[in-house]
Amino acid sequence: MTREQNENAMESTEKQQKTQLTKLLANDVLARVERMRLNPTRRMTNRSRGEHLSGKGGASTEFVDYRDYSPGDDVRYIDWNIFSRLNRPYMKQFRHEEELHVVVIIDASSSMVYDGKLERAKQLAAALAVMGLMNLERVSVYACHRKGTALQFVSGITGRISMRRLFEFLENIETGGDFAIDEAVESVLRQHTGRGIAILLSDFFTFGGMERPLNFLFSAGLEVFGIQILAPAEISPEVTGDLRFVDCENGMTLDVSSAGELLGIYQEHRLALEERIESLCRSRNGRFLSISSHDPLPWVLFDLLRRRGWIR
Repeated sequence: MTREQNENAMESTEKQQKTQLTKLLANDVLARVERMRLNPTRRMTNRSRGEHLSGKGGASTEFVDYRDYSPGDDVRYIDWNIFSRLNRPYMKQFRHEEELHVVVIIDASSSMVYDGKLERAKQLAAALAVMGLMNLERVSVYACHRKGTALQFVSGITGRISMRRLFEFLENIETGGDFAIDEAVESVLRQHTGRGIAILLSDFFTFGGMERPLNFLFSAGLEVFGIQILAPAEISPEVTGDLRFVDCENGMTLDVSSAGELLGIYQEHRLALEERIESLCRSRNGRFLSISSHDPLPWVLFDLLRRRGWIR
């Protein structure tokens, strides 16, 4: 490559970086994300208008079916042509489109800072939130890092116009702290209202149980999409000899002799944790999966989540 070609390539790269809407998602990834939408299994929607179809009739113009008239029904929806022929009133039913509220909860505690886990959580939050925005859903994103401090959040945004605000929030999330994901969920629900989807992005390393917060989410009318993000070293650790482990959130230490002998026990506990959380999510009509922070983002979004039916 000549000097002139090299300079042109550098100028092109700089121009592309300047026109990129966010550093979290490449332009080609963002373009694909904008054409996709979330795919909940339950129809937990709100009464304000949106893009998701509810399970009851409503006031749109798309006809669905007839039903018998009941005293008190709005006579404007009686099909008078059928009434004139059968001398019996039937009500016309129409498909009702309602609003889905997408709630994204990001674990920004100290354990998530390790090896790109938080960065991947922010990328997934950006992509999944954009799918909500582009389909006229109300989107709220919460970041939880330190107990006793106010939650970082952007709430009730909708539409393409809100994308820049979303990206600025995600890019500037404060990190580091001891806010466990189970406590974070309960804190979020103290101020959130609205039915739809709750997307949890965390490593789910907590001393507390997940049953209580998942019960709260289910009772609030939120279908759980739980995504566990682990570093490669947490999935397949390679340790030997005598070690001292230090908890990055509370500073507690643990001295271990012959750490290699404990790897089997560690893997049993890690897999048991995943199975436990997945079981809790499924029993509440939710979903769960575990990924590596080093898995390629396009593969996670356009292959894994799509094959699992989370998005379409």
